[in-house]
Amino acid sequence: MNLYSITPMLLLVIIVIIPSVFADSKNQIMEGSMDIKITYPNEVVKGRIVSISILVENKGWEDKQDISFIFSSQGSALVPLKTNSITIEKISQGGSFGGNIDFQVSDNANAGISFLNVRYSQILVANNQKPQNPIYQDIAIPIIIKEKPNVTIYTKMPETIFPNAEFSIGVEVISEDIDISDVSVRVIPPKDIEFRGETLHTFSTIQKDTVVGITSRIITPIEEINMEYNLPFEIIVEYTDDEGNRNIDSKTISLILRPRTLMELTADGGIWIGDFFIAPYVSLGTIIGIPAGTIISLIIRKKSVKPKKRKTKMK
Repeated sequence: MNLYSITPMLLLVIIVIIPSVFADSKNQIMEGSMDIKITYPNEVVKGRIVSISILVENKGWEDKQDISFIFSSQGSALVPLKTNSITIEKISQGGSFGGNIDFQVSDNANAGISFLNVRYSQILVANNQKPQNPIYQDIAIPIIIKEKPNVTIYTKMPETIFPNAEFSIGVEVISEDIDISDVSVRVIPPKDIEFRGETLHTFSTIQKDTVVGITSRIITPIEEINMEYNLPFEIIVEYTDDEGNRNIDSKTISLILRPRTLMELTADGGIWIGDFFIAPYVSLGTIIGIPAGTIISLIIRKKSVKPKKRKTKMK
């Protein structure tokens, strides 16, 4: 069979958008039951602005005063936009405080892991009357610095397909670092193969850490084949980043078109027996109602052999 006579069809089924989170947090408990939570991004990109947030809760029974967070970056990789510190005059028992501090990632920062150091200090007020000596605690926050934003393409496809059947394929796109706009996702079939249905999907925006998924179905040709073929599918994603630049990312996946065997199991639980397909949702009553001869049942029985009686010779 000629490879160029293969004519699969792609049918769009559903597009899903799934939020995801790529952030981490550092939790510390200080003297007097001061509960501290620092939330930060796992990864940052050169030239971009990132935000670090803090939450302080006084879970003790004594007041705290002169609470401060002083930030310093390894090699000045993260430069504070306004100030490098957060200061809180007082947090009474049962009280809390939350705030943010913004940094610019330096264009000269080295790619890889960099540490943002936080110098924490507080004064405990004994019996809510007498301030004690200040205490200090250093907290190191690991952050990965990247050269450019990542837009990742994931595919969910069967390793092999066979003629005269349907198969589900999926494409997922996620922008791990920034919001992107004017997004297009194009699926390109092999050369000279007709590809019916929607091959281009567009989105006005895709927010950071949000997975956009496209699920489709491939219908393979009716003609049987006698050997395997590689069918390359290319996925191309074009988008505008947060700095107004147009970008292109792509991924190529090869599916193997192979001859069908007598019995085939599909990923969703269906069964092909020859040219007959039993869907995973077909009930027992429906199967029983199918005319005899449609479903082939193979029964292997062990043949029993009775020993022959020996004839006794008369002397």
